[in-house]
Amino acid sequence: MNDYLKYWTGVAVLAVAYGGMIAGGDWVWAGFLMFPFLTIVDSLLPRDYAPRKMTNETLADIPLVICAAGPIVLYWVFAWRYAAGAYTDTSQLVGGVLSLAWTSIVPLAPAAHELYHKRTPFGRTLGRYAQICQFDTMRDIAHVVGHHIDVATTKDGDTAARGTTLYKFVIKAVWEQTMWDLKTESEALHKRGYSRWNWRHRVWRSLGVQVIFQGIVVLIAGWSAAALTTGAMLLTRVWAESFNYFQHYGLVRVEGTTIGRRHLWNHLSWLSRVLSFDITNHADHHLNSYRRYYQLVPHKESIPMPSLLMPSLFMCFFASLIPPLWHHMIAMPALKRWDLEFATPEERELAAAANRAAGWPDWINKPEGRATIGRSATQGC
Repeated sequence: MNDYLKYWTGVAVLAVAYGGMIAGGDWVWAGFLMFPFLTIVDSLLPRDYAPRKMTNETLADIPLVICAAGPIVLYWVFAWRYAAGAYTDTSQLVGGVLSLAWTSIVPLAPAAHELYHKRTPFGRTLGRYAQICQFDTMRDIAHVVGHHIDVATTKDGDTAARGTTLYKFVIKAVWEQTMWDLKTESEALHKRGYSRWNWRHRVWRSLGVQVIFQGIVVLIAGWSAAALTTGAMLLTRVWAESFNYFQHYGLVRVEGTTIGRRHLWNHLSWLSRVLSFDITNHADHHLNSYRRYYQLVPHKESIPMPSLLMPSLFMCFFASLIPPLWHHMIAMPALKRWDLEFATPEERELAAAANRAAGWPDWINKPEGRATIGRSATQGC
């Protein structure tokens, strides 16, 4: 039972946000302030390699459903309290928007991700439409059809090239993922004999759900509340892409080759795992994408994003806001190790080209670099 209870941590985060939203005033910041608080706690915790002893799918799904549906209702709670005058100044409105955005990332994003990977109609439907809070109810298309096939190649919009800053990546990722979703859905309709923008296209359902959702906000609290909640959703859309940045940054793979554990970074601290429903057990998820979150195995030989200063996924976010700190303290040391210890000869060629394009040192072809390439290139596979 202890393992089941761990995954209620996201529900507890959501409960704090609800409490702050209902209390009003400066308490509205409570949801967002969980972000820096959890970041500090997560950075102090050791890596967690323990497999989960969970077999009851229903018990495992309860926190998932709450964490996917709860943030949606939170938007209406915000509108209700806004209409009641619970937020009286600009600072409190900012706190409300940030709290909505943060809970739409944690716990909603990983819960929705886990659900739309399920093979059940209910799971997929809730997972897809819970992403309304990210202004992106078609997100699963690019993720499942594109990312899981193209990961660590130049075709993958979720894999940031070496030297790319978080800011540049996020803007590019939002555009590319949106275009991929629309194009892929249109091509699927064309193959079935329909026009590319037939009424069956998911974009029409996505827009319809968005209109209905914001229409409810307007009915509760008016157009100004709808503007605030839309702002929170757009912020979430951008914020959500940032977490892909840390999960894939700089890794390379020859197109068409088998995906191995070495092609994904892992963040396996205790809090990162439970708040993300083990999506940070990243390598095993990509190798077993239909395996439930509690069935994933945190292999020690899989590659962590190594840093004594930044062991957690959340802390990586703050580091990446200062690109020189991110590149020199975290990304470059991690990728140097990857190039020299884990990459195949073909991947080293790609990595060397990526390093040159980024203006990074050539640690692959230097004599001291070559001397360290003695370990098996299949480590982490």
